[in-house]
Amino acid sequence: MTGATESVKQSRATTGSWYEFATRHRASIVAAVILIFPLLMPFTALAVNILIYGLYAVGFNLVFGYLGLLSFGHAALFGTGAYLCGIAIVHFGWPWYAAIAAGIAGGLLMASLIGVLAIRTRGIYFAMVTMALSQCVYYLFYQAVDLTGGENGLRGINVRTIDLFGLRLDFINPMIRYYVIAAFVIAAFFVMSRILASPFGAVIEAVRENEMRARASGYDVTKTRLLTFVLSGGFCGLAGALQALHLSIVPIEILHYETSGLVVMIALLGGMGTFFGPMIGAAVFLVLENVVSVWTVHWQLIVGAIFIACVLFFPAGIWGTLIARGRR
Repeated sequence: MTGATESVKQSRATTGSWYEFATRHRASIVAAVILIFPLLMPFTALAVNILIYGLYAVGFNLVFGYLGLLSFGHAALFGTGAYLCGIAIVHFGWPWYAAIAAGIAGGLLMASLIGVLAIRTRGIYFAMVTMALSQCVYYLFYQAVDLTGGENGLRGINVRTIDLFGLRLDFINPMIRYYVIAAFVIAAFFVMSRILASPFGAVIEAVRENEMRARASGYDVTKTRLLTFVLSGGFCGLAGALQALHLSIVPIEILHYETSGLVVMIALLGGMGTFFGPMIGAAVFLVLENVVSVWTVHWQLIVGAIFIACVLFFPAGIWGTLIARGRR
């Protein structure tokens, strides 16, 4: 009996040490997975889409998973980043790196505007206010036809080569395109890891767990919520900018509330409040979409049924549930 107890203790210690190692080096592990990821996918364009939507979900997860606020307006942040990146290239002739910076700045600015108006609300009211403001952004870009192309979307975002430290990379080549985008995604994961490991990251989770106690401890809850929402906008703006470069077009649908709903589904599927969960959710959803849509035009019905099954059997999301079971 004593031997069995010692064995269980040793097993738990081993699991704990591995979990601690994975947590400490989580960004490096994500980077290693991303570098080999295109070798596991049926085609490179799918791998690129997973990276972009995974990054979009990572930004959303900062607000939803770590802060505990459900937003239905993140399409505005994602779409603004895409549009400003595209506008910088098409209308002003900016180089690709400056256009990406414009996309990030657009996400930050839009998050600041929406956050100032919505952050004082709670629960379902916050979700509804963010959705309403996101739809305002949708119609704003829809009406600005000269800049955005209106219902036809913004076209002509042609980036054929990437000039980097004297090197000219063929951005049309699928593998080069993947690794250029992967470099930004990996950098974003390292930044996110640093945010979560910082004292501010601990404050974010403290506000989620017990807002009154966090306020009693001297933290400004409102400013914490606003800053977290703005940081989320930066990640989503970067994802939108990369999407614009990847597609060479920004469709108006990128700002629709369906895009906000999609990221909620991805975060729930992968595991909200987990570091790698959003990327798992994006991979599972987009792979299912691509595989099932080949068989039937009613792919949404099948994917929806699979999503319901995942919610029932993986209540903390796929990655979140696996982590919880691994800790036992």
